[in-house]
Amino acid sequence: MAIETHDALAIAKLRRAGHAAAKTLAYVESRLRAGISTAAIDAWVREHTQRIGGKPSQLGYKGFPAAVCTSRNEVVCHGVPCHHEMVKEGDIINVDVTTELDGYHGDTSRTFTIGVSSREALHVVSVAARSLEAGINTVRAGARLGDVGAAIEALASREGCSVVREFGGHGIGRRMHMPPHVSHVGTRGTGIKLVAGMVFTIEPMVNLGSPAVHVLDDGWTVVSNDRSLSAQFEHTVLVTRNGCEVLTALEKR
Repeated sequence: MAIETHDALAIAKLRRAGHAAAKTLAYVESRLRAGISTAAIDAWVREHTQRIGGKPSQLGYKGFPAAVCTSRNEVVCHGVPCHHEMVKEGDIINVDVTTELDGYHGDTSRTFTIGVSSREALHVVSVAARSLEAGINTVRAGARLGDVGAAIEALASREGCSVVREFGGHGIGRRMHMPPHVSHVGTRGTGIKLVAGMVFTIEPMVNLGSPAVHVLDDGWTVVSNDRSLSAQFEHTVLVTRNGCEVLTALEKR
């Protein structure tokens, strides 16, 4: 399993792709409200991605029929937008945007709360966001990939939530999905050693209940087995000698 390390030119292109994806996600956030369909989100992503000169990486990927994943409430990931699915007051919804720009990909997602959400919804969203930050904070040259999953799992567990095991982050570059697989559970000090120039996503899926999930009959939509709420946040990160650079943050961090 060869894991690519990117040179300066590739990193510059990855920065632009990551920034493009982040801008499209921010555009969706500015329009997101109760009463719209998830198909409208898909239309916004197509429109904005085209406007900034990119292409939606997800569209047609292994037959995926949309330009974005929209995952509401108990949907863990890979929700397929449609005209009859409406965003409702109190929902939580993850919007997952991947943009190809100049041959490179940027991948990011956030879970948004719609109107006034329950205490449980706010809790799982907060835990997922903080779990992503915990994972990012472990990334630096010389660290181990298992450190990322261990940090995420420890935080979620402390907060009474669980981490989905069947899906994880991934390398990214000239293809949307590349090695390595980035597990969101793990043991510190294990796994591959991180090297400056590696680029991958961290995207923990955190459930309020059991971590067990299954795929619906559409072959894409993943839901929690117990129908508990699920939240996810995602960034694309570049490993550096002293830490990491978040390529899908709109502001430098």
